[in-house]
Amino acid sequence: MRICFHTHAFPDALAGRAMAVLFQNGLAFGYTPHTDGTLSGAEARLRAAGIDRALVLNIATNPRQEKKVNDFAIETANKGGFFFAAGSVHPDSTDPEGELIRLKENGVRGIKIHPDYAGVPITDARFDRIFSLCEALGLFVVTHAGPDPVSPNRVFAPPEAVLKVVSAHPTLTLIAAHLGGPGMADAVLKTLVGTNVCLDTSLSSTRPEEMETLYKILEAHDPDRLLFGTDTPWTDPAAEIRFVEAAPVSEETKEKLFFRNALRLLSPQKGGEI
Repeated sequence: MRICFHTHAFPDALAGRAMAVLFQNGLAFGYTPHTDGTLSGAEARLRAAGIDRALVLNIATNPRQEKKVNDFAIETANKGGFFFAAGSVHPDSTDPEGELIRLKENGVRGIKIHPDYAGVPITDARFDRIFSLCEALGLFVVTHAGPDPVSPNRVFAPPEAVLKVVSAHPTLTLIAAHLGGPGMADAVLKTLVGTNVCLDTSLSSTRPEEMETLYKILEAHDPDRLLFGTDTPWTDPAAEIRFVEAAPVSEETKEKLFFRNALRLLSPQKGGEI
């Protein structure tokens, strides 16, 4: 079984506009879309690659979007079938506690944040409030980590900042996307491996210059804190599978990475801890 813990898709009515903006943002990093941005497009592409289920990560890029973004997450989660869904809370939310409780009561197991799109460092007190609430509610948090095309001159969640967050919130399930950040594999290996942070593998196939270090991260980190991701539509999911299959780790670790850890996080009976 394979579960992608890092997929993006949008409501059909918004997908075209959203993808046009994201495509322009991603050009400088060489990211080109592999789907049309819809749920049906993502499902078709992921199934064709041999992926059985996927978590859609929704992002509130401003506080005004938050309720609609979470309405879509709740709707997606409650449909069942191929997709799980994560909601989102913006650091400038007027009611983060109420929104997080609403998500949990409607079967959503966690949220996605994007410090770069918010323009707020992950160590900011506004995010700290969200982390404390998620800790108390047993909700996981997926964060973008490392550089992003939307903020080419500043990294809002580098490895050392992620370390500060997990050190301050030891029972929070914080998942740093992209194995801690594109272009930052050496720093991740030195700073985050062996800590209580979780890492997803999304975009790894696009980093040939870091491949040796990425595999060292997978070998050295706690296998219970690794998750398979693709970052669909921004990468070829089949290539992301091949990256994990070629990893110099045990078959037991690959099983945990591909689906067992995801199921534990996404099960409504298990809460938000790994």
